[in-house]
Amino acid sequence: MSSIITGEAVVLELRPASFAARALGLILDVIAHIVLLVLLIILISAASRDLDEAALGAIFLTAVVFSLVIVPIAVETLTRGRSLGKLATGLRIVRDDGGSIRFRHAVIRGLLGFLEIYLTFGGLAIGVALFSDKSKRLGDIVAGTYSLRQRVPSEPGILPMAPPYLQAWVALADIGRVPDATARRAGTFIQQAHRMAPASRINMAASLAGELTRYVAPPPPAGTIPEDYIGAVLGERRNREFNRLRQAEQRNVVVGERLRRLPFTTER
Repeated sequence: MSSIITGEAVVLELRPASFAARALGLILDVIAHIVLLVLLIILISAASRDLDEAALGAIFLTAVVFSLVIVPIAVETLTRGRSLGKLATGLRIVRDDGGSIRFRHAVIRGLLGFLEIYLTFGGLAIGVALFSDKSKRLGDIVAGTYSLRQRVPSEPGILPMAPPYLQAWVALADIGRVPDATARRAGTFIQQAHRMAPASRINMAASLAGELTRYVAPPPPAGTIPEDYIGAVLGERRNREFNRLRQAEQRNVVVGERLRRLPFTTER
């Protein structure tokens, strides 16, 4: 997994495609291009029986360039880095900074792809990709792109809630306005706690619980586990916010119904 820091100082975690996934997508793309080329050759052969060999050779060369170079460039440009093989394998070509590729990136990849994939039967592409940490082929290195995994299995989110022994306390607790940064860190901890080492998990929970106690009163019962305390506060905070939004929506509905029943007059 690679990290990219945006201009807003947000860290994006991106997963480069594995060599096997790239190889499978490339094979599917090559098959699609070869099938297109064969169909064009069949059509040209059927429609150009009266042409001489030089003209047929020029037309066949044009068909090769169209199928193996122009079509891949056009597809990647219009789809911003997708193709038939990449759609099937859940991949996408992006710039090294994580942005969508443009026409110039697709041109570089397409021209060098013809060399490293078709003229060398894939040998050059495989040799370069095997020694690249992101499985880049030569076209990716020159264009400044790489293949990104888009279909990543998502884990179900963990819903923070109060354990039974804290439900009575948190229902009566006064929860002030918790700063967004603190709430985000606490929410992230709840989602990632099961992956942390035991010592780090305990220390982080104690630190976050100490921050939350500044905005919650009264203190929790003696013997409360910090991680349970965090889950109870976040869960109650979420429930109260949801109830406020639902009540506001109900008030808006009532006001709207009253407005629709008001008599309307037309001024002339």
